[in-house]
Amino acid sequence: MCGIVGFAPVNENASDILKKMMDRIAHRGPDGEGQFVDDYVALGHRRLSIIDLAGGNQPMKTNHLVVVFNGEIYNYLELKKDLEAKGHHFQTNSDTEVLLHGYEEYHYDIVNHLRGMFAFALYDTSTHELFCARDHFGIKPFYYYYDQQHFLFASEIKAFLDHPDFKKELNKDVLDIYLKMNFVAGQDTFFKNVKQLLPGHYLIYKNQKIEMKRYYSIQFKDQYKNDQEMIDMIDQIMKDSVKHHLIADVEVGSFLSSGIDSSYLVSLARPQHTYTVGYNDERYNEIGYAKDLTEQLGIENKSKIITKEEYLNILPKIMYHLDEPTADPAAVALYFVSELASQDVKVVLSGEGADEFFGGYNTYRGDIDSGWYGKIPFGIRHLISKICKHLPTIRGIPFLIRNGERIEDYYVGVNPVFSQNDCKHLLRDTSHLHTQQDIVAPLFKNLGKATPIQKRQNVDLQTWFIKDILQKGDKMTMAHSIESRVPFTDKEVFDVASQLKDNQKVTKENTKVLLREAARKVIPNEAYKKKKLGFPVPLREWMREDDLYQKVYDGLQTPIIKELFDDQKLISMLNDHQSQKHDYYKKIWTVYCFSLWHQVFFSEEYQKQA
Repeated sequence: MCGIVGFAPVNENASDILKKMMDRIAHRGPDGEGQFVDDYVALGHRRLSIIDLAGGNQPMKTNHLVVVFNGEIYNYLELKKDLEAKGHHFQTNSDTEVLLHGYEEYHYDIVNHLRGMFAFALYDTSTHELFCARDHFGIKPFYYYYDQQHFLFASEIKAFLDHPDFKKELNKDVLDIYLKMNFVAGQDTFFKNVKQLLPGHYLIYKNQKIEMKRYYSIQFKDQYKNDQEMIDMIDQIMKDSVKHHLIADVEVGSFLSSGIDSSYLVSLARPQHTYTVGYNDERYNEIGYAKDLTEQLGIENKSKIITKEEYLNILPKIMYHLDEPTADPAAVALYFVSELASQDVKVVLSGEGADEFFGGYNTYRGDIDSGWYGKIPFGIRHLISKICKHLPTIRGIPFLIRNGERIEDYYVGVNPVFSQNDCKHLLRDTSHLHTQQDIVAPLFKNLGKATPIQKRQNVDLQTWFIKDILQKGDKMTMAHSIESRVPFTDKEVFDVASQLKDNQKVTKENTKVLLREAARKVIPNEAYKKKKLGFPVPLREWMREDDLYQKVYDGLQTPIIKELFDDQKLISMLNDHQSQKHDYYKKIWTVYCFSLWHQVFFSEEYQKQA
């Protein structure tokens, strides 16, 4: 795990500029640094040593190729063996060198031979071509800035702040997407001209032009098997994935909550060290469950109670490390559990991907929960839905509306926040609002005979999973210089999960149905059947207390909020929440986090204090 940066074209100060960019993300790689600069490009690397501690330094060169690489290639030993059989000779035992020789052998197709998490830039000194690629699901970040003249790339957007040709401008056009989804879906970011290279894509930069290509697409299969066959397949592939994710020349620990995902990983991997965080409120505390599991497994668990004061005080730092605003309260829990783990280990296992691959969200049960009503012809349900949209929102109306619409017309993910109507009433400029079709319609294309649950999964895997789940996982662990590995988020695991029937994922009674049955084989307690909590946080209650109320109130009175929002309506919502007239905490928190993030990156006063 590392941090990478680079840019083209170069000037006489390229090395100094590169050094500043690298130092900005030194937390991603405190163990070493390196540069490559020629007349065309500048490449920089900060290293966190995990594999081949002595021989894996970067930028790494072989013949006419140079690479900077962030991530891990879990099948690198198998690839190395194949490449040696084809006549390649290796100087190190690192997965980085496998990328170089793999590119020599397979050229752009190297990405289809990789199993792992990766973001890399590979430069050909003979053709002056830069080949950049990101892993299949987007575990590792890759940002780039392109204004037709300058091309910059980095593991984190903040590295661009130290390049003199980077123009830091707020991208207001994506604000309503953030409000609706809690993140900016797609390749755009809150910074103008800064984009994410999408998962499963690579780009080629040459002669100041970019060419983009997709090499991997999410596809669901219809070669269904019976329950026992699928349970056995899940059992085998998870054992295989965990085995590959434990490959390291340093100790590997694990995060541990009370739920099935991390409990399954810990029961398979049996790491010596596990880490858990919680809160004083027992409704939001998973520490007791984690300690019960580790005692039964005979391994260690370290835990920490996060106080409200700690939570609130760390928020500006969280926003800085995230690069873009997120209102996901779990980001803070991830920050503190990463800090705890960093005292002992450099690598941790984490459970991201299980919900998206195996059907872990209650929203996936929507079609099942519709019961007898879902059997009424769609045309009739659609007419009832249109009528209900004009009625007061009383109990039962949302059910009738939802069950009279196509998924393609309303689904924007598992965690929607503001509606289109909310945005129309809250934003001062509504001339550029995105419709639901603008945001997710392309994601429903080419799905063939996909079921409603598969359609939901497809949207979430290409939006929420990338820009919330994986992004905060990477940024919060790297803030403490540790590597997070996610054995569920593996292309071989998805190949198995993609074969599950809907009722092997969710039923009226449960989620992740067959994953739980596979986990049951190895988890020694009853965590395999526990309902999902997902780093719960008592924010709803805290926001009704005077100290957080005042912080949020002040955050809703900043110049950027007054410019973009009807701030008085926001204050009214905050007051209604505090007085318990309505539960607006999620909406208010989403705007507050944007305000705080904007202050961190755009306020001169804050920059001076920092």
